[in-house]
Amino acid sequence: MEPNEEIKKEDSNKKEEKKEHEKHKEKKSKAVEQRDKVKVVKGARDFLPYQMAIRDKAFKIIKDVFKKHGAVEIDTPVFELKETLMGKYGEDSKLIYDLNDQGGELLSLRYDLTVPFARFMAVHNLPSIKRYHIGKVYRRDNPQMSKGRFREFYQCDFDIAGPNYGKMIPEAEVLKVVVEILTQLPVGGFNIKLNHRILLDAMTNIAKIPDDKFKVVCSSIDKLDKEEWSVVKEELLSKQITEEQANKLWEYVQLKDKPKDLLVKLQNISELTSNEKGKVALDEMSILIDYISIENIDKYCTFDLSLARGLDYYTGLIYETVLTDTDKVGSISGGGRFDNLVGMFSGKQIPAVGVSIGIERIFNILEDKFKDDHSLRPCETEVLVAAAGKNLTKERFKVVNELWDNGLKAEILYNENPRMDKQMDYAVNNRIPFIVFIGENELKENKIKIKCLANGNEIMEDRGKMVEVLNKLKEDPELLKVKMPELKDNQKDKKGKEKKDKKEEKKEEEKVVEKKDEEKKE
Repeated sequence: MEPNEEIKKEDSNKKEEKKEHEKHKEKKSKAVEQRDKVKVVKGARDFLPYQMAIRDKAFKIIKDVFKKHGAVEIDTPVFELKETLMGKYGEDSKLIYDLNDQGGELLSLRYDLTVPFARFMAVHNLPSIKRYHIGKVYRRDNPQMSKGRFREFYQCDFDIAGPNYGKMIPEAEVLKVVVEILTQLPVGGFNIKLNHRILLDAMTNIAKIPDDKFKVVCSSIDKLDKEEWSVVKEELLSKQITEEQANKLWEYVQLKDKPKDLLVKLQNISELTSNEKGKVALDEMSILIDYISIENIDKYCTFDLSLARGLDYYTGLIYETVLTDTDKVGSISGGGRFDNLVGMFSGKQIPAVGVSIGIERIFNILEDKFKDDHSLRPCETEVLVAAAGKNLTKERFKVVNELWDNGLKAEILYNENPRMDKQMDYAVNNRIPFIVFIGENELKENKIKIKCLANGNEIMEDRGKMVEVLNKLKEDPELLKVKMPELKDNQKDKKGKEKKDKKEEKKEEEKVVEKKDEEKKE
């Protein structure tokens, strides 16, 4: 072949390669475009398997505490009649999701679990209950994912409802429940802020603020944990509160201290103790503070007169929990006494008190804390049945079926002749504690070989003793903790290179998409 012809052929090959490369890039860019169209809706999130394992562990801790205190579980629909929910949440009623008219009923997604609980009590005519409920709620809020603020999220509620209970006895137990849960979940330090709705009434009375301004004033006061007094005062003045009234209110809402210390201080303010509502509230707070001291949980609490939870249905003690080791999330639990809510639906007053714990707001913290917990894994498989040879699918099925029938969590790989390294990798990556090997020798001798991944030990046993031996091994908790394999240096380098390549590839794809967009505009 002539040199010129060789050069022409080489150029032709290069052109073909370039054409193929451009074709490949275009195909990838289309895939990127398609993928970008598919997304999780704003204010919601997906949970990957390992995240579900963390969430399930947290729910188990919470449920176990609820059950320890004698609560029974209930459930209610995620949607209610719109009229059931309206008028219960003050200014936050605008955050309720309304549904399109379906069959003549105006419906809304539930905003919390408390109002549906009150409706539940009325419908079933229950005189008393101690219940818990873990379920999703929906708020048409402006989501802040980094701060745990979502439009769809879980609440974990615990409530005590019933007449003729002693003052502050149920409240003391509810606060104990909160402390038990938050000391078992690895969230770090926390503080439960306490106040009393009737004390807020007394403070506004003393400040000579009209009763019809109470709700809007409380709405402003509740912002003091995020805003300076000057900002909140400006808002109060815009709501036709006078300078004198605002300044008098500030004398009280700035007060916060250890429960016992602030109580003593407030009991020495004559204008408060001479106020009928002030006296009632302080007497109840005195009883509660004695109880939480006996329960040894007062050290987690602060008596804070700026706490003014915005929900309309609270009638007595109110409380809210914040984390003290981070300011990245808002309150992680809240609640109080709501004596009139059930009566709104049934006409029969049933006093109640409860708390709601928001798991989403602390999930990022839990994710970080549980990452080194080797007992926590998405896959609960205990045994992998592995083939040490070819054409052993039927034998693997016999063994795994026996394990299933005896209540063991077991798997096989779905290939007909799986490679040994693939089977080992599957067991290690899913942290499956035990592998049962079947090979020609084991079949001839009617034996099985069991490998414990936690310590590497291998046991050869009679086939008939397989279930007994595995159950015995399961009793040792250390054998159930299989660590994730650490990457070797060359694997880390390879992984880093792959990550870099993918990043560069993505940039290239984005450039192609941008180019296409520009062409479309032209």
